[in-house]
Amino acid sequence: MTSENPIIPLQKAAEAVRRQLQVNAFDAAAVQRLAEFIDAQRTNIKDAEREGVISALGCFLGQCLVSTYQGEWALGPDKTTGVGIAGKHFFNPFYRVSQQLAHGQKESVAVFFAGIPERVATEPRRKNWI
Repeated sequence: MTSENPIIPLQKAAEAVRRQLQVNAFDAAAVQRLAEFIDAQRTNIKDAEREGVISALGCFLGQCLVSTYQGEWALGPDKTTGVGIAGKHFFNPFYRVSQQLAHGQKESVAVFFAGIPERVATEPRRKNWI
């Protein structure tokens, strides 16, 4: 019995969304298209579909982070799946998609994505109360 690389299903889901959105790459333009898609569909998504939609669209956003910002799929400190960038930053694309689905443009995945370079340029804050 062979165990499949856990990243392969994430990449397959991202590729399926890429085709659905009809974009050519996992880049900033694709994330802008994703944000528009989320906004257009957010009121039509039924509760029973919500988790699957977040999973698929989160895989796509995550793959855009990987491709554009040289990130890598990883497990976060809380064991959630996300993308690590520069060995110091961890982003949860599934959370970001769920936020835009819940709150609209004020939580836009495109605005989040565009802000990554600034976030990566700053040192992560250390928790020093321990």
